[in-house]
Amino acid sequence: MMSEKIRLVLAKRNKSKAWLAAQLNWSSSNFYNKLKRDNFSEKELVEIAKVLDCTFEAHFSLNDTNDKF
Repeated sequence: MMSEKIRLVLAKRNKSKAWLAAQLNWSSSNFYNKLKRDNFSEKELVEIAKVLDCTFEAHFSLNDTNDKF
């Protein structure tokens, strides 16, 4: 799920996966493996968002009240 969103933002920014890996000081293979497994920590997602000049927001929303936590 997050991997697809990262790919969408990369496309919108006209940036490559290799470019993002370099900006994060991650090896390309490590980044590609994380994308393949869709395995990112919240801290990593915040870092990715910062590099891509966007905001990462993680929260729970209650369906019946729309309260966010």
